[in-house]
Amino acid sequence: MFDCDGTLTDSHGSIVSAMQQAFVLAGLEPPGDEAVSDIIGMSLRGAVIALLGEQQSASSELLEKVMDGYRDSYREAEAEIRLFPGVRETLEKLRERGYWLGVVTGKSHSGLLRVLDTFELSDLFLVLRTADCTHSKPHPAMVLECMSELGVIAEQTAVVGDALFDVQMANAAGVRVIGVSFGVASHEQLIDAGAESVVDDFESLLAYFPSLQETV
Repeated sequence: MFDCDGTLTDSHGSIVSAMQQAFVLAGLEPPGDEAVSDIIGMSLRGAVIALLGEQQSASSELLEKVMDGYRDSYREAEAEIRLFPGVRETLEKLRERGYWLGVVTGKSHSGLLRVLDTFELSDLFLVLRTADCTHSKPHPAMVLECMSELGVIAEQTAVVGDALFDVQMANAAGVRVIGVSFGVASHEQLIDAGAESVVDDFESLLAYFPSLQETV
């Protein structure tokens, strides 16, 4: 089960910029880079509520205005987003080795489909879970629902992600988790949060997933 932003796609900068622009459009002081980085992986609503704070987020009109501003700003930035090096090749090799692949992300379902269509990845993933169809990370629902849909158990499941929310979600679901150091959280932060290991490039994931095919 792969996270999307910061794991499959190099979108960190676009998310930060779009969120800051959304606040400016709403007439608010934009949050700092670190504050936005800390909420990446959450649902959009949860992220904006966290950034607005309790008092401001109580205004549904303001909340919706910031969310709409983010959607518009991010859509404009999507053309600049790229896959991290080795993503397609590694995913194809994992599938060839017998693994069932899925995506668990804080993105909306429509946003995830745009990513998969843009990079022609749709046929690689059997299951998808997004923050607008179930509980947002770090709740374990995304992982648990994917496991149920595929008919697998925790011992057969792993999460790959770049954020602390990914590690916390995997831990709550009782599955192994491997972090990637090229997204939001650092190598040390991911290990401290409970990641089994952390890789510095996407292709290095292959070392943790040997072929499931029986040799004759």
